[in-house]
Amino acid sequence: MLITAPCVVTLTWRLEDTQGNLIDELADPMEFFYGGEDLLEKVEEALADQGTGFHAVLHLEPEHAFGDYDPALVFFESRAVLPEGVEPGMQFDGPPPGAKTPDLRADAIYTVTEVYPEHVVLDGNHPLAGIALRLDLNVRDVREATEEEIEAGSVGSSAFTVLNTAPPDSPLH
Repeated sequence: MLITAPCVVTLTWRLEDTQGNLIDELADPMEFFYGGEDLLEKVEEALADQGTGFHAVLHLEPEHAFGDYDPALVFFESRAVLPEGVEPGMQFDGPPPGAKTPDLRADAIYTVTEVYPEHVVLDGNHPLAGIALRLDLNVRDVREATEEEIEAGSVGSSAFTVLNTAPPDSPLH
C-alpha cells in the first residue's frame, strides 16, 4: 500500500540537530496518522506515495519544524502560583491557575527554564524552536486508517509535540 491520505504509517527514526547531537530516537515502531496533525508537513511531503521500506534523511529548517525562537514567549511568573518542588524542565499545558502569563495559544506548553526564590521563568516556545534538524526515518508499515482515526485526524500520538514531564499527580500535569 502506498502512503496517501488518509492512512496510518508506522515509523522509526533518529532525530539530530545539525551538529549530529542526538535529540530523539524512535527505535520501536510507532503509528502516525498521515493526512492529519500527527506529522510535520515536510515529513508528510517526503512520505507521499512511498511504501513500506522507504527510507529518507530530511533536513528541516526551524520554519519547517518547530518555528523560530520567539523571546516574546518567555515570561517571569511568581513562584506563589506554582506548586512546591517546581524545577527546571517541568512542562505544563497553558499557564498555571492564578498566573499573569498570557495563554497565547491553545496548544501552548510552557517549560520552566529557571527557578529563583521569588519567581520562575516560563518559556512558551517549543524546546526545539529555532533549531535546524536532521531526521533519518524509516517506514515500517502502511495501513488503511479506521473510521475513528479518520474522524479524529490522529491515531492519538503526535510525533512532534512536547511530552508533559510533570508527575501524573502534579498540578502541572
